[in-house]
Amino acid sequence: MRRPCGRAARFAAAIALAALAGCVLPQPAPHAPERPELSLSAVSFADLPGWAQDHAAEALPVFLAGCRQLADAAAARSLGGQGQAAALGGQPAQWQPACAAGVNVVPGDDAAARAFFEAYFQPYAVADAAAPAAQRQQALFTGYFDPEVQGSRTPVGAYRSPLLGRPPDLVQVDLGEFGTDLKGRSIAGRVQDGRLVPYYDRAQIDSGVLARRRLELLWLADPVDVFMLQVQGSGRVDLPDGHVVRVTYAGQNGRPYVPIGRVLADRGQMPLDQVSLASIRAWLEQHRDQAAEVMEQNPSYVFFREVTTLRPDQGPPGALGVPLAPLRSIAVDRAFIPLGAPVFIATDDPLTGAPLQRLMLAQDIGGAIKGPARADIFFGWGHDAEARAGQMRAHGREFLLLPRPAAPATTTAG
Repeated sequence: MRRPCGRAARFAAAIALAALAGCVLPQPAPHAPERPELSLSAVSFADLPGWAQDHAAEALPVFLAGCRQLADAAAARSLGGQGQAAALGGQPAQWQPACAAGVNVVPGDDAAARAFFEAYFQPYAVADAAAPAAQRQQALFTGYFDPEVQGSRTPVGAYRSPLLGRPPDLVQVDLGEFGTDLKGRSIAGRVQDGRLVPYYDRAQIDSGVLARRRLELLWLADPVDVFMLQVQGSGRVDLPDGHVVRVTYAGQNGRPYVPIGRVLADRGQMPLDQVSLASIRAWLEQHRDQAAEVMEQNPSYVFFREVTTLRPDQGPPGALGVPLAPLRSIAVDRAFIPLGAPVFIATDDPLTGAPLQRLMLAQDIGGAIKGPARADIFFGWGHDAEARAGQMRAHGREFLLLPRPAAPATTTAG
C-alpha cells in the first residue's frame, strides 16, 4: 500500500526501517526524481540464486491458499501490476490454469513442487527502470511481524489506551476504479458537505475527536503498544483471563506515514544509523513526557477489527485475504506487482548474514512499501520474529514469477 509518502496497513519491518525511508517532498523540475517504473527481464530458473535448494513444497500450499481466494474474486478484479506484470498476471483468470494444476502436486514433494512452478511460470528479473543504472536491479527488503501485547476488554487498572475499530464515516477510495493510470492507488477521508475531505489525523484522534463513537475494541496497558500495533497492522492481545484476541487492519485514515525514527534522528535524540525498532521503543518508554508528541508527528492512524477464525499457528490475514505464512508471505506495492504472484527473493538473513533465498508470495501490501523492487517479508510472531523483522534491511535481487501465456502440455502431478 504505497502512496506518495506511504499508506499504512502494516509498515515494513520496523519503524527503524521507516526512519531510513522517510517521506521526501517532491522537488521542482528538473531535479524531481523519476517516477518508479517496473522493468522485467525474462530469465531462467537456473538464474535464481538458491532456487534448487529452496523447499518449494513449503511455498506451494501458500500459493494455493491465494488461489482459493482468487477463485472467489470477480473475474474482472484487478490484482494490480504495471505493464507486462499487469498484462500477464493482473486478473484472477490468468492464474486459473496454474491454480488448477497445483492442487494435483503431491504435498511435501520438493521436486514435484519445483517442477510445477517451472512448468507453469516464467521468472523475470525485477528492476526499477527509473533508478540509476547501477541500482536498477537492486531490491530493498525489510520485514514485519505479528506483535503480542497485553490488553483487556474493559478499561480497568492499567488498561487505559484504546485500540479503535474502523469509524463508520471513514471512506476509502480505490482510485484504480476511476482511471487505469491510478491502479493500485487509493485515498481515504470523510464526507463533509458533499465533499471528500481528509480524515482526522493522529493528534486529533488522540485528543478525543472520536471518543463518543464507541469504537473501542480493546484497551491496552501502554499507548506505545497501540502505536506499535498500528505500525505492524495486526497483532495478538493477551487478556487477563488467558485468552488471546487476534486483531488486524480494518482501515487507515489516509494520512501520510511519517517515520518517527527519522523524527528522533533529526532532533538529535539518536544517530540515524542506530535507529531500530528496539531503540525507538526504548526511547519512547524512557521519555514518557515526550512520547505522545513524538508519536503524533506521524499523522497516519490505523483502525482494527477482531478476527475469530484464525488458528494460533496462522498469521494475520493479508491484503489478499489469506493468513500470512512466516517467511513465505511478503508485502509489495501492487501498483507494480500483482497480488498473489510468486516472488523469488535473494538477500541475506538479518541476524546471521546467511543467504536468504526462497520463493515467497505477494499476499499483502504495506504503508512503507513503495516501488517495483521492494518487498516486506513477514517473519511470523514471537521474540525471534520481532528480532529478525526489526533488523531486516538488506538489498538483494527480486524475481517475479508470472503465468506462462500458454499452459504446458504435460502435468506436474506427482
